[in-house]
Amino acid sequence: MKRGTYRLSVWARADIVDILAETENRFGGKARERYQKLLVTALRDLADDPERMGCHLRSELGDGVSSYHLRHSRERARHETGIVKHPRHLLLYRVLNPELIGIGRILHDAMELERHLPPDYGAN
Repeated sequence: MKRGTYRLSVWARADIVDILAETENRFGGKARERYQKLLVTALRDLADDPERMGCHLRSELGDGVSSYHLRHSRERARHETGIVKHPRHLLLYRVLNPELIGIGRILHDAMELERHLPPDYGAN
């Protein structure tokens, strides 16, 4: 099976930088490495199958918008120093074509998602 790809929006790129910086500040460098591996694993998992278990269509956020919580990739993201025990972020994405997904944001699961959408998501 051919691996799909993903494209990160400028907001998603900034989210990754912020998430990893905050993780390192609060929990240290090893925790940042574990969370980074989890993020990469989740992005690859989603690119491979954007309808995998754990994906949810989020029509309230815009046409074709789905979410995927990082917890669904944690077992595949084992790092030499362990595993992320309680991931708290989710990916907001759209399938752009059969081999490409667009990641709009990576947000903490306690956030009001509608307030943090990229401008092109056009919440209904």
